[in-house]
Amino acid sequence: MKPTRLFALSAILLAQPAAPLGARESEAPDKLVAARVGKAAPIGDPQAAFWKNLAARAIDMQAQTVATPTDPNPAVTKISVRAAHNGADLAFLIEWEDKDKEDRLVVDHFGDQVAVELPVRYDPKSPPSPMMGDPDNLVTIMQWRAAFQRDIDEGIPKVKDFYPNANIDLYPDQVLHATDAQSYTGAMAVDSPMPHAEASPVLDQMAKGFGSLTVKPDQSASGKGVWANGKWRVVISRPLRAVSEIDPDLSPGAETVVAFAVWDGAAKEVGSRKSWADWTPLVLAK
Repeated sequence: MKPTRLFALSAILLAQPAAPLGARESEAPDKLVAARVGKAAPIGDPQAAFWKNLAARAIDMQAQTVATPTDPNPAVTKISVRAAHNGADLAFLIEWEDKDKEDRLVVDHFGDQVAVELPVRYDPKSPPSPMMGDPDNLVTIMQWRAAFQRDIDEGIPKVKDFYPNANIDLYPDQVLHATDAQSYTGAMAVDSPMPHAEASPVLDQMAKGFGSLTVKPDQSASGKGVWANGKWRVVISRPLRAVSEIDPDLSPGAETVVAFAVWDGAAKEVGSRKSWADWTPLVLAK
C-alpha cells in the first residue's frame, strides 16, 4: 500500500466516533429489555395502558423445516414483543396479525397458539438449542392456547355447541362404573392435561429436545389473550424466582435469552407445524 493511501485510511479510522466508554451491553438494539414497573402494575393484562410506554421489539419468524411434519410456509412471519417485570413476575406481551380468531377445537380444526421459551440454566458460552432444548439443556416452554382462553372466558363448551346436529343418547359414565367408563374418556383416561379445565390458559411445560415436551407437575405460568380487529394481544407471565429446580431462576439485572413460536389455527398449524424464532437476548432491568 502506498504511503498516501495508508495515511488516508488512518485518517478515516481516526474520524470514526468511538463507542462511549462504559456503554452497557444491555443497551444494544438487538436485545429485548424487560422494563421494571411498579408492583401494582397489571402486567398480566394485555390491555393495560402501561404497555404502550414500553419499547416493542419486532421478531421475524421463520419456517419450521427441521422436524416432521414441517411447515415451509408458516402463516405468521412477524410478531411484536414487549417485556416487563415488577421484581416478582416476568411478563411478555406478544402481538401478531391474525384475521381469523380460531379458538375452537373440533375434527380437523385447530386453535391459535403462542409459546415463550426460556432456558432453565443459561450459559452464554453454551446456550441450549432454541428448537425445544437438547439432552444437556432443559428449557421451559409456556404455551398459551386460544381454546383454553375461550373456555375460561365463556365456560366449558358442550358437544351441541360444536356439533348442533349431534344426537346423544347416553354417555358411558351414565351406565357404567367409573373404572369401566374410563376407557371411553380418551385423553382424560390417561390423565392428559388437555381436556381438564384450568385456571390459566397457559401450559407450563419443559423439554429437552424434539418429542420430549412434558407438562410440569407444578403450573407456575399464567396469561391472557385478547383478539380484536384482526390482531392477537397475548400476555404470558411467570415468577422470576424458580418454584422448583426445573424452572428458570431470574432476578432484576439478569441476562438470558428467549425464543417464541406461533401457530395459526386457520392455516391448520398444530404440533411441529408452526413458525418459530431463534434466541433473542433478554435483559431484566434493575
